[in-house]
Amino acid sequence: MNLDEYMGHDATGLAELVAAGEVTSAELLDLARQRMRQVNPTLNAVVIETEAEADVRVQQPLPGPFAGVPFLIKDLAQEYRGYPTTSGCRALRSAAETQNAVVTDRFLEAGLVIFGKTNTPELGAKGITESDLWGPCRNPWDTTRTPGGSSGGSAAAVAAGIVPAAGANDGGGSIRIPAATTGLVGLKPSRGLAPYGPQTGEPMFGMAVQGVVARTVRDSAGLMDAIVGPNQFADYQAAQPDRRFAEAIADRPEGLRIGFTGRSAIRGEPTAEATAALETTAQLLTDLGHHVEEVAPPYDDKALAETFLTIWFAQVAGQVDEIKQRTGAGDRDFEADTLAMVEVGRANGAVGLIRALGEITTYTRAMEQFYQSYDFFLTPTLAEAPIRIGALDTPKPMQAVARLAHRVHGGAAMLRTGLIDQMIEANLGWVPYTQMANLTGRPAISVPVHWTPQGLPLGVSFNGRLGADADLLRLAAQLEEAAPWIQRFPAMGG
Repeated sequence: MNLDEYMGHDATGLAELVAAGEVTSAELLDLARQRMRQVNPTLNAVVIETEAEADVRVQQPLPGPFAGVPFLIKDLAQEYRGYPTTSGCRALRSAAETQNAVVTDRFLEAGLVIFGKTNTPELGAKGITESDLWGPCRNPWDTTRTPGGSSGGSAAAVAAGIVPAAGANDGGGSIRIPAATTGLVGLKPSRGLAPYGPQTGEPMFGMAVQGVVARTVRDSAGLMDAIVGPNQFADYQAAQPDRRFAEAIADRPEGLRIGFTGRSAIRGEPTAEATAALETTAQLLTDLGHHVEEVAPPYDDKALAETFLTIWFAQVAGQVDEIKQRTGAGDRDFEADTLAMVEVGRANGAVGLIRALGEITTYTRAMEQFYQSYDFFLTPTLAEAPIRIGALDTPKPMQAVARLAHRVHGGAAMLRTGLIDQMIEANLGWVPYTQMANLTGRPAISVPVHWTPQGLPLGVSFNGRLGADADLLRLAAQLEEAAPWIQRFPAMGG
């Protein structure tokens, strides 16, 4: 097998070739590393290599549905024994893990050959992947632009052909945003379906979930089958699917009712790119026999963003405090933007956090009311094409102010300046659609049915009711069949 042939297969196809004896695990690993050497110096997608373990695995018989397929995991909440989980943070760059995460074990039990960990922003706290520790990750479709975040390294690696799928997770869009910017499939599963632990319980009060980014729907379905299942470390047991996802996608949905909108209280009317993505998708769905109509947004996304960020900042404040206590790290070991989030989280206080958590019910009820009339809610995943590297950089003087505010606990003063509104517009303005699924615990999937005239991917997202993960995958498989995207690769050579 040569490199072009390797890149032309998805993970399911590669596993079939290994099972048939047409290629070995070692040969696939060599090809994955060859592609990584070609493109990673430019992309900066893979930041930690796990060579010794990978070399041992390919010399052994491997069980599982993806036996022998090269794979990468995210350097955040996907711990791998013997290697640090830096989460893009200088404070965590030296401490090696003593045990695997449950999700990592399940990737290994599926037969995948993990040979590296992928770039992520500090603590996964941004929709871009540009940490001070690792530097920016770049989008293979246009290396001046971001692959999104926080699973940007995984998405860039898959889109560039290093691996056909990679580990990811999603606390506010961190699977779907990178999938949308790089032309991939990204399912954010229902709350509690994919395992966390044993290092932590559910991050973000259950808003963050494990998953993958993949080039094909069948890989997304098969890998979800590999990681979903009872988890002894969970605080509760989510209802398990009654059928394997890989089997469910063989069925094609008929006569779905789909409401769509691109309007946003943060952005106003959708951009031309977002509108085109919706129009392309609506026409495709109509041609497939579904009923599609434009609807008013069922919730106020600016108010939802305020709720989301209040919870997010509290989570970051707690994380930084825990890391400092555990490692002895100081303020210099964290980015200025992270310290600013900490102070806002502190200033909001326990009452602000409890109020925000209580507001989640408002959005859950609004969406369940919507689902009385529609099967799915369709939006663009992105409000605009992938933004340029550095577009959200905080100016150096403002970084200095953020560090000073942290030292003097000036979060209340920061709030009075309208900082929250500024952060919503700057950081969520290009991705205002994704946080709802995390707040409500509902599943959502981004699929790559649209490219801009400049050749940049701009995915669309379908949001479903609780437990509709298989239904979302079935619809994605139908769209993939009608408008195939697997043979689309960025024009990026070695």
